[in-house]
Amino acid sequence: MEFAYRLAGLGVELISTGGTSKLLRDSGVRVKDISELTGFPEMLDGRVKTLHPKVHGGILHRRESPSHRSAVAEHGIEPIDMVVVNLYAFEKTAAKAGVPLKI
Repeated sequence: MEFAYRLAGLGVELISTGGTSKLLRDSGVRVKDISELTGFPEMLDGRVKTLHPKVHGGILHRRESPSHRSAVAEHGIEPIDMVVVNLYAFEKTAAKAGVPLKI
């Protein structure tokens, strides 16, 4: 939360998924849901959230490349300058009773 507060205080636009977005919003941090950016809801039990050209194009385009700049402009893709993730403890979660190991 402290990191998010500081980023927001610097005027950084925060984009987030599901639970993190709710936590940020409930804590008074201005945040845009990933679905607002992509135009698609999170789906498949939250397994598909950010698989979208507006996300990956924003992250992966090379700004020094005229063809990349042209492509993202043509498709309305805004640059994403920073990606921050908080990975939950996979091993701890998998060890919980009732968590299927096969999907």
